[in-house]
Amino acid sequence: MKTVLTLALAAACFSAAAQSKTPAPAAPVASAAPAPDAYTAMMAATIAEQNAALTPADVQANLARLERAAAAAPTAWEPRYYQARAYLKLGFAGKDGDQQDKLFDQAQAALSAAKKLAGADQAELLILEAYVYQGRIMVSPMTRGMVYTGRVQEALNQAKALAPTNPRVYLLLANDLYFRPAFFGGGADKAKPLYEQAKALFATFRPATALSPNWGEKNADAMLAKIGAVAIK
Repeated sequence: MKTVLTLALAAACFSAAAQSKTPAPAAPVASAAPAPDAYTAMMAATIAEQNAALTPADVQANLARLERAAAAAPTAWEPRYYQARAYLKLGFAGKDGDQQDKLFDQAQAALSAAKKLAGADQAELLILEAYVYQGRIMVSPMTRGMVYTGRVQEALNQAKALAPTNPRVYLLLANDLYFRPAFFGGGADKAKPLYEQAKALFATFRPATALSPNWGEKNADAMLAKIGAVAIK
């Protein structure tokens, strides 16, 4: 159960096309796409940085930038969402259970703050909340499995009702089964169809905005490859 579940996030790319003047009577030229506003550009760079972070120090530096983003745009939900994701990365990579719980507490606090903001993508927040619960299980599977498995299912069922084609719902449902002991109904064979469903949905999924969550496809690929490798043996 104790494993690092890596969240993969595709960074948004932006470009500003230069407009050129056209002499009359030339045919009209289509307007160039506007450059992103300062907040969007800053958050896009911060998300890309988080995706590329390799060490705890990298993630901590990213958290500091996200805190500045949250202060600059207090009504935007994205900084709090990505703060929660950063705390999750630190928590899953940790070794000490007490410290991991503190990081998961911080992730939950960031998600709770994001949920209160207008325009927040509640389905994506519920998906990440389910990830927090999976982290709690990882810290102490024997003592927490029964309680937190139910919370994982509840959060993902709510997310599925809001966004039935979101591939991350099925990715986390698959993770829940994969890391659940076989005598509790889990295992690779139970998880594989859900990983395959997630993979199929990733093929057509498009984020709602440039800053919306877009992680998980690489994780689904890795888990399917892992299941396939075990099956060959």
